[in-house]
Amino acid sequence: MPSTSLSRRMSPQDAWFLYFEKPDAPLHIASVAIFDGDIPVEEIRASVDARMHTIPRYRQRALIPPLYAAHPTWEDDPQFSIDRHIREATLPAPGSEAQLMELASDLFAPMLRRDRPLWDITVIRGIAGGRTAYLSRVHHCLVDGVSGIDLLLAVLDLTPQPQVVPPPAEPWQPGRLLDPLRSWSEAMFDQWQSGIRAWRDWQEAAFDPRTQFRRMTELTRAWQVAMPLAFRQARPAPWNKPVGGRRRVAWTSMSFGDVRGIRSVLGGTVNDVMLTLLGGALGRYLRAHEVPTEGQTVRLQIPVNVRSEDERGALGNRVSMMLPEIPVGIEDPVRRLTAVRDEMERLKQEDQAKAFESLMSLAENVPAAWHALAGMGGVPRGAFNFVCTNVPGPLIPLYSVGRRMLAHYPLVPLAGDLGIGVGITSFDKALYVGVMSDPAILSDVDVIAEGFAREFDALRRAAGVEPSDLPDVGVAPANHHGANGHGANGHGANGHGANGRATTGARRRRAARAGS
Repeated sequence: MPSTSLSRRMSPQDAWFLYFEKPDAPLHIASVAIFDGDIPVEEIRASVDARMHTIPRYRQRALIPPLYAAHPTWEDDPQFSIDRHIREATLPAPGSEAQLMELASDLFAPMLRRDRPLWDITVIRGIAGGRTAYLSRVHHCLVDGVSGIDLLLAVLDLTPQPQVVPPPAEPWQPGRLLDPLRSWSEAMFDQWQSGIRAWRDWQEAAFDPRTQFRRMTELTRAWQVAMPLAFRQARPAPWNKPVGGRRRVAWTSMSFGDVRGIRSVLGGTVNDVMLTLLGGALGRYLRAHEVPTEGQTVRLQIPVNVRSEDERGALGNRVSMMLPEIPVGIEDPVRRLTAVRDEMERLKQEDQAKAFESLMSLAENVPAAWHALAGMGGVPRGAFNFVCTNVPGPLIPLYSVGRRMLAHYPLVPLAGDLGIGVGITSFDKALYVGVMSDPAILSDVDVIAEGFAREFDALRRAAGVEPSDLPDVGVAPANHHGANGHGANGHGANGHGANGRATTGARRRRAARAGS
């Protein structure tokens, strides 16, 4: 990782993810990375252990001071052991993609334990074809999407035979955990210092008309952007119901080169193309459930990276957000892309991300206890329909203990009334999409993943882009029922395997929906 000093005390934005977390709505992010070859768990433990001194957060616990006197601090874990964080699981034969989906969903669901550093890796062996998967979980208070990619690069290699990581100058010696009295007194002192700095900054600004004018202009503009959205709540979708504790994931992948080809022919950005595919997939899902879509949109929350270049490697969260309205009722993919492009251009012109960043900065000097009190109710509901993250990843091959990474699927958390969430990331020559759901709300998440693949094919044909490869879809089998007792066709099924072929059940569903 880049050499950047790490703050011991969490920022308000980092701490929010601890305050708002609930047992049924854990707020960690994750990914499933699939590697070529069988990797014994001892090898990955040794590999990660050898570079622990380069990622000190991986040996630190989050410590909340008594009475929330200030935001939590990161403290060395005296009981740290790599064995407590890297575990092993084996799929039963035949080790299919569907089995991997189901196991990854079940392993993702529970909260990370607070009595240790907030990360773990499950090495999943027994996958057909002699492959191995890593399910890597890390709490959102530790990373956002961009810093999560930095962590990925810290534990993987750029070549199959990398240079040995130099050992630390001195062996790691963890300090003792703070006792409650010292933790409280340090928190009170830090809060006092923070108040002094805020008062000094206010005094300096008060006597600088240019600074005052700039701040007032920024905040006025921010309120102008945010207030209409606050008074116009998102129209509820079928998946906007209070989430429970279970999770199911489906995923798909597509050629990055093909997506760039579509963008070059039809205009827009790679992100515009992916949002167009998402709108089409959701439209297919809603129509399959007999939900009218003509003229309808869904409101997404898209995290926006506001990290400066000198903040790379600092971990933590440095994000704002945008709330675009994505059409789900435009069935023609080219017209839908035009609508998405116009919407994203509108939000960029009004600088919506900057507006929300300005509003979030108002909370920086609010006492931690008030933040924690706000988090008791969980994530607020009704502001948008779901979260969609799109995080650029490394467009080069990566390796773990000499084995090449073949795929990298993002997994996103669910909270509040957001019964689905979508993660998108790039790696090597492909884009990877993970769709997470609460199966009690949306039992047939595979329909959305399949719709993504179908919309990609339709948009690629419309743009006249020759396919370089076929999309690969996977889904855990749905052996449970949603709130309505059934999915789009009354049951779940397996999806594509690694070879891109659908199982019989998935082929039947696609044939039945061929006219949609």
